[in-house]
Formats: sequence, structure tokens, C-alpha cells
Amino acid sequence: MTSTSTEPKADHRTRVTVLVALTANLVIAVAKAVGGLLTQSPALLSEAAHSVADSLNEVFLLAALRRSRRPADARHPLGYGKERFFWSLLAAVGIFVMGGCFSFYQGVEALRGGGEESFTGYVAGMVVLGVAFVAEGLSLLRALYQVRRQGGAADGLRDPALRTVVAEDGTAVVGVTLAFAGMALHMVTGQVVWEASASLAIGALLVYVAFRLGRDARDQLIGEAADPEAAARIRALLEAQPEIDSVEALLTMKTGLETALVAARVDLVPGIDSEQVEEVAVRIKRSIARTVAEADQIFLDVTERSAREAQGSPAATGERGGA
Repeated sequence: MTSTSTEPKADHRTRVTVLVALTANLVIAVAKAVGGLLTQSPALLSEAAHSVADSLNEVFLLAALRRSRRPADARHPLGYGKERFFWSLLAAVGIFVMGGCFSFYQGVEALRGGGEESFTGYVAGMVVLGVAFVAEGLSLLRALYQVRRQGGAADGLRDPALRTVVAEDGTAVVGVTLAFAGMALHMVTGQVVWEASASLAIGALLVYVAFRLGRDARDQLIGEAADPEAAARIRALLEAQPEIDSVEALLTMKTGLETALVAARVDLVPGIDSEQVEEVAVRIKRSIARTVAEADQIFLDVTERSAREAQGSPAATGERGGA
């Protein structure tokens, strides 16, 4: 377990962002639930479910930040970096089940049963939604500010925890707007279909966001390749080595937010003895580690071409890490 004192600055900022979002969502969830029960507003109850789902997801993300920084051990020799992706996947499932499905249920029930609200109920609901819009907007601004500090969308949104908070807060702002519009149209026309439609729209939005977040987490969990630019730099470095005749294969896989495994199979030029092969392998690994910071696990399958052709089997050498 990583202590707060040794926590990377980016993780510390993400933790603060998640805590801000969690605090906002807890307060908003209670306000929406109370307002929804008092007014029997399907749109408001849908938004309450949305905020409850977001609150639970923030707890998942806090767990991801803490657990993903644990050091490698005998049971997990490549470390715990993928915990970040696992908890992000659970957050996506939470958005789908607790937010999207409940919103659909509220919308269908409103269409089936109809319903009327008092003027006081409308006003109370809109006040709750107004407060929620401000709170969610401030949380979203905090998350976007951190994304900007971490290099913009391309770099900042690589972090699944931060990406999830941005998606949740952005969806919440849109959802509150839909709920407000649905309640206003219900009040003006007396037709509950407007509020039910808002609830269904919120459900569809949450399902879409959950799908996108879940798809990203799935790709990372099953073994997503490292950044193409980093892979290109590694290949260029290998091909530039005078001892390497050809690069037969280069495989990369993200093992965490800032870590990756690199495995390469290379053929050496003829005439290099076994001692030189080991020296070349160690030097190349160290060069890769210096060139690509996230390459913390590096494995080389090194073969001297003439020997391979004569014997029909490669001689492999490996060194864990690239110190």
C-alpha cells in the first residue's frame, strides 16, 4: 500500500478531484431523493439514482487510486497497476445499473401511471435541480482544470479515474438540464409525458456513458498495447543498434497507468559470442528504459542469425526490468 506522503502529485490531484465529486454527489443525492419523494417527480428520482450511482463510483475510484500503487509481489510480479482499470469497469457497471436502468424504470412508470404535481412541488424540484446544477458544474470545472494541468485531453484523460469523474460530472450537468426542462414542460402543459421523456433521455445518456467507459476499461484490462508513439521509439532504437540485424517482433502491453511491458525478438548480426550477446542485451534494455519511461518490464529474445539457422532454435536471454 502506498502512503500519501509518497503518492505521485498527479494521483494526489486526482484524489482531491474525486473527493470533491464525492462530496457534491452525496449532498445532491440526498436533496434529489427528498425532493423526488415529496414531489413524486420521475425525472428528479432518476437524477437521485444518478447521483447515488456517481457517489458509489467515486468510492470505487478512491479504491483504484490506493490499490493500484501497491508494489509488485510474488503473487503479482507485474504489479497492481491494472487495479485502476478494474475499479473503473465497476464504476461503469454502477452507472449502467443504478443510474441508467432506474431512470428507464422511472420513465416507464410515469408514462403508465401519469401524475400531477402541485405548484409547490414544481418549485421545490426546480430549486433542488438548480442547486445540483451549480454543485455538479463546480465539480466538473475542478476535473477539467486538472485535465488541463496534466497536459490536456490527450494526456489527462489517460487516467481512468479522472476520465470517469469528467464523464460523470459532464453527464450530470446534462442530466440536470434535461430533468429541469422536463419538469418545466410538465408544469406548463400538465402532460407528464415531458417529465417521463426526460427520465428516459437521462437513462439513455447514462447507458451510453457507461458503455463508453466500460469499453475503455475492458480494452485496458485484457491487454491494451502501449502508446504507438512509444512503440515506434522502441523499434527505432532497436533498429539503430549495430549488433541487431533485424527486429522480428515487438510486443507491448500496458500494465498500469504509467507502466508497460515490452517484449522483443531480435536477430543479431553473425559473429557475436555468448558473452557479447549478454552485454548487448543488458545495454539495449537499459537504453529502452531511458528512452521510454513507462517501460518498466523489458524482455528480449536475442538470437544470433547464423546460429539460429544452423541449429533451428533461438537462444533466449532475459532480464526483468531495465535498470
